[in-house]
Amino acid sequence: MWKFAATRIGMAIPTLVIVALAVFILVRLIPGDPAALMLGDSADAASLAALREQLGLNASLPTQFLVWSSHVLQGDLGQSISNRQPVAALIWERFAVSAQIVLPAVLLATLVAVPLGMLAAWRQGRITDLALVATATLLLSLPAFWMGLLLLMFFALKLGWFPVVGFVAFGENPQQALLYLVLPITTLLLHEIGVILRMTRASTLEVLHLDYITHARAKGLSEMTVMLRHAFKSAFGPTWTLLGLILGNLLAGVAVIETVFTIPGLGRLLVDAIFARDYPLIQGCLLFIASIYVLVNLFVDLLYPIFDPRVAAS
Repeated sequence: MWKFAATRIGMAIPTLVIVALAVFILVRLIPGDPAALMLGDSADAASLAALREQLGLNASLPTQFLVWSSHVLQGDLGQSISNRQPVAALIWERFAVSAQIVLPAVLLATLVAVPLGMLAAWRQGRITDLALVATATLLLSLPAFWMGLLLLMFFALKLGWFPVVGFVAFGENPQQALLYLVLPITTLLLHEIGVILRMTRASTLEVLHLDYITHARAKGLSEMTVMLRHAFKSAFGPTWTLLGLILGNLLAGVAVIETVFTIPGLGRLLVDAIFARDYPLIQGCLLFIASIYVLVNLFVDLLYPIFDPRVAAS
């Protein structure tokens, strides 16, 4: 187990270094002079020179990367040009907002889709299976932003049950904050139910054809016991891996949902930074997003032996 964990952590460290280098290079590949783009065409030479000095653009690229990476290791992602605030503080503030949408959506989708996926596998080829697969396919075929717009039109505009757009922090008004979060969470929930249900069904079908399941049934165990005690743990392993990918993707890229519902989350922050040509903020957001994705999947890898002990033993 410890060898497995050390191997995975050892692989994550160089991955994070490569991610940091890729983010640095991608931002530097954006056409044009960053200082001129940020200050506009009317900026004078003195202002341009001062901003280039502030951003460290006068040094060579290797020197810029070493200086920037040393600051990153100290938790300093620089200063936002458009907001005049530390990039790290802005990212953590907006990430907390995104997490309020993503974490409940993934948790609820898992609680709903995993049992339904196992039920579909158990009833393979019957009306229950066909109905669940058809529903999952329908949910997958609808783009998340379109689903969000449909929910807004019906539940907010026509019925008036929820606010149309906006966001209220829990510290200000918890009840009002929940009302603003219901539709965004529901949008992500419905979309991810389709993904998780199909994966759970596929992995459960594979497990149900294994010899030890046949042996458990031959002993006279009920189907409920076979499914919960013998099939669930092995069938949930691939789904657990998928959950890591989903969680990393959503925490990193909920910009579309946040734009539809005008929620000031991390994805919206990155979009605004791109439009404002705020290079320190773009760089910090990209690095944070990529690091979250790597760390979430590292966490999933470290817990995977719980569902399949053969992984730790290999």
